[in-house]
Amino acid sequence: MASRILVVEDEVAIRDMLCFVLDQHGYECIEADTYQSALNQLHEPYPDLILLDWMFPGGSGIKLLSHLKQDNILRSIPVVMLTARGEEQDKVRGLENGADDYVTKPFSPKELMARLKTVMRRVNPTSLDDELSFNKLKLDPVSHRVSLADEALNMGPTEFNLLHFFMTHPERVYSREQLLNNVWGTNVYVEDRTVDVHIRRLRKALADHDHLIQTVRGAGYRFSVRS
Repeated sequence: MASRILVVEDEVAIRDMLCFVLDQHGYECIEADTYQSALNQLHEPYPDLILLDWMFPGGSGIKLLSHLKQDNILRSIPVVMLTARGEEQDKVRGLENGADDYVTKPFSPKELMARLKTVMRRVNPTSLDDELSFNKLKLDPVSHRVSLADEALNMGPTEFNLLHFFMTHPERVYSREQLLNNVWGTNVYVEDRTVDVHIRRLRKALADHDHLIQTVRGAGYRFSVRS
């Protein structure tokens, strides 16, 4: 899955290297080099993880952590501190303020990716084979069945894969391009509007629960049990 990672780092060489490594591992990298530019990136679609430097113009990692933890939506985004500070008290301070992990510079790309994957698995432990359930809607990826209030729903394989992706990433907004990359794959060449066609089919299959697939004007689509 093409997860979005926000890299907050003011040193251009380090930021470029981080984004190169993330891109090589299939992640979408978004960048910020100041406190304000980091705040500007905290909108829908939200980053799936934040790589956060200790100090940068306009603020600090601790200040940004405090901002994140005071917001009901942003507080759920995992954060990995990335800094040259290696003193024990600094690590403790970062973790106590809400960081999920701490990587000290210099670091190897392998170590960094291992840490990121561990944090993301810990925050979103859902297995691709787990049965998913939201209210009366259930999806079983093993038997490839979907039911609503214990009644089977008929849908095509693309609609099934689209629903499975949405249910494993609830409350997050995805653009047409992101849905194409995650559901169809990056090596499949189809038009963005193809997503709209399958969204309509999925909503039709969900019948009275079509409101679970919400259109976010100018951004894309999200799966939500909230109105």
